[in-house]
Amino acid sequence: MTLSCQYVYDALAGRGISFYAGVPDSLLKSFCAYVTDHTDPSRNIIAANEGSAVALAVGHYLATGEIGLVYLQNSGLGNTVNPLTSLADPEVYGVPVLLLVGWRGEPGKKDEPQHVKMGRVTAASLDAIGVQNAVLPDTEAEAAAAIDAAVESMRSRCAPFALVVRKGAFAGYQLQSERKPRYDMSREQALALVLDSLPAGAAVVSTTGMPSREVFELREQRGESHDADFLTVGSMGHSSQIALGVALAQLDRPVFCLDGDGAVLMHMGGLATIGSHGPKNLKHVVVNNAAHDSVGGQPTVGHDIDLCAIARACGYTAALLAESPDQLRSKLGELCAADGPALLEVRIKKGARPDLGRPTRTPSHTKDRFMEFLRK
Repeated sequence: MTLSCQYVYDALAGRGISFYAGVPDSLLKSFCAYVTDHTDPSRNIIAANEGSAVALAVGHYLATGEIGLVYLQNSGLGNTVNPLTSLADPEVYGVPVLLLVGWRGEPGKKDEPQHVKMGRVTAASLDAIGVQNAVLPDTEAEAAAAIDAAVESMRSRCAPFALVVRKGAFAGYQLQSERKPRYDMSREQALALVLDSLPAGAAVVSTTGMPSREVFELREQRGESHDADFLTVGSMGHSSQIALGVALAQLDRPVFCLDGDGAVLMHMGGLATIGSHGPKNLKHVVVNNAAHDSVGGQPTVGHDIDLCAIARACGYTAALLAESPDQLRSKLGELCAADGPALLEVRIKKGARPDLGRPTRTPSHTKDRFMEFLRK
């Protein structure tokens, strides 16, 4: 059985829940797409991170008395712990918030290595911080009863509640309100040009999701070693700080962070940390498709902000923009010649080829080989 996105959306609305905030998840992509198509943008906020989404729901409740829904992947629960325990908790302000949590790494189901641990401890993590939780059933009558129980719990306890969603719980729904592409270059094209430009001895730290998968595939196609690449799995938004840690420890080695717009937005304070420490050997490449491409393509504000101006304001010595392959080749030359920290924003279209594979190395093997490379 699968749940109709419309049925769940209407069931929530019938119980007074019509405000949404969150960070998209692949298991929730059909429901998130339905919400995007049927909700005013002022009532569906794709937040920078999951903790911010909880705070948005709290603000909405304070202004209206209406419960807000926060959608997220279970890996994002870590970002919610602070506002759940020190803001919404009944021992503090006591604010009801409904969490809709995609259950990646559910025990007994095959998943990527970064999801296995969190999948195993999802319920225990929610229990540990006092958030009552239940698995969302996959039949309509049972799902409605579960929503009723969640609402009753939230209102009686003045506290958050989490509905955990299994893989395949929602029937498929395709986003109708797609933005028209503004750029022609694909991420894989852009990353290929970046790899072409790397100076000798450069270390690469790539962000989670599609960018790391494409870096791995490009190395495979070219018959190149993977040893210089740290392919981050999970830990969304933290690749730039991994790269900073490497760069500060090996000031004579060029270090390239290959990042995404959603990851940068999630922990934008990292730009200020990089700028304030000013490592000359750190080069930060942000492939910006204004989308959470790895989890369904839901939009970010990536093309609506001036990332280069933000980087300069944070202390980057150079901030460059490329919007075509020819521009990218030229700007990569400037990036490599510049004293860092320097940022290159590459504006691209969203999407990836359908046959894109995944790294065949385990995370621990990637770590060991990368550390050996850095010791050379």
